Amino acid sequence: MLTYSTKDKPIIFAFHGYPTLIHELTYERHNHNMSVHGYQEEGTITTPFDMRVQNKIDRFKGAHLIQKMNDKLIEHKQYIAEYGQDLEEIRNWGWHK
Repeated sequence: MLTYSTKDKPIIFAFHGYPTLIHELTYERHNHNMSVHGYQEEGTITTPFDMRVQNKIDRFKGAHLIQKMNDKLIEHKQYIAEYGQDLEEIRNWGWHK
């Protein structure tokens, strides 16, 4: 498993167990830029999908972000049509320090 992962890029695990187990298995890795999502002991007897939602590992969070970005592209296109320039947040963007 870990031989396939990168040494210098972020790693995201959606693990159907306790996240601490993955952290313990990867403790000595050079790349600590890792996010592990797994069982949080949230919820009670419920459906399998609801357990994913309560433990914040459901796939719909990505759909929300995609929709937000698509909405931003539409907003930008409308702004260009009206003002003839990029949105201020695009014009003034820079790396955070």
